[in-house]
Amino acid sequence: MTRVDAMNVDKSNARVKRMFGQIAPRYDRMNHLLSMNVDRYWRWKTVRRVAPQGTAPILDVCTGTGDLAFAYLRRVEPGTEVVATDFCREMLHQGSLKQRREHGQVTFLEADTQHLPFEDDLFQIVSVAFGLRNVADTDQGLAEMARVCKPGGKVAVLEFSEPGWQPFKAIYGCYMNYLLPRIGQLLARNKENAYKYLPESVGEFPSGRALVKRMEESGLQDVRFHRLSLGIATLYVGVK
Repeated sequence: MTRVDAMNVDKSNARVKRMFGQIAPRYDRMNHLLSMNVDRYWRWKTVRRVAPQGTAPILDVCTGTGDLAFAYLRRVEPGTEVVATDFCREMLHQGSLKQRREHGQVTFLEADTQHLPFEDDLFQIVSVAFGLRNVADTDQGLAEMARVCKPGGKVAVLEFSEPGWQPFKAIYGCYMNYLLPRIGQLLARNKENAYKYLPESVGEFPSGRALVKRMEESGLQDVRFHRLSLGIATLYVGVK
C-alpha cells in the first residue's frame, strides 16, 4: 500500500511540471553554479559506487536534462542501453541537445515515474538523482523503480539532505534557506519560485533511516546510505 506524503509544499504533478518547464533552459547552469560544481562529484560517486556490470539496460528516472544518465553512458560496456525518463518535455529537450557532446546515445522518454512504461525485472540499475523528492507519491515512485529493476539489480537514490554537524549545519542552512532562493530567482526567474521550493522540499522529504524504511517497504533489501559532502547529499542503495 502506498501513501501520499503529507507535505505543506505543493509538489503536485501539474506544479512540478510547470516549474521545471520554466527553468529548463537554465537548469544545468544553475545547478553547477549553486552547488559550486559539487553536483558533478556526487554523480561521479554514484556511478562508481553503483557501477554497471554486463550489458543489461540501465534506467535513470526523473532524469531532468540527463546528467546522471550521461554519467552512466560513459561508464557502460558497448551495447548497453541507457534509458532516461522524465515527465517534463522541456527538460528532456535540453537533455537531447546535450547528446551532440557524447559518444553514444541516451534513450530519452517522456514518462511519469509513478507509472513507468516498462515490463517487470528489466534494468540492472534504476537510478534517480535529486528527483524522487519531486514525485508526488514517493512510495509509488519507489515501488515502480523496484518493479522494473532486475532481481539482484540495484536501485540508487541520490538526494539532498541536511548536514548534522555544527557549525556547518547552521552555515549551510543560512545559504540554503535564504541566499539560494534569492540568487536562483534573480538568475533564473520563474513564476513557480523553483529555488524557494528546493529548500522547502528538502526540509520536508524523509532522509536517513526514514527513507531507508520507505525503500525497504517497496521491496528492496540490504538498503544502505552514504552521506556525501558532510551530509549535504546522501546516496541510498538497495538491492532487489
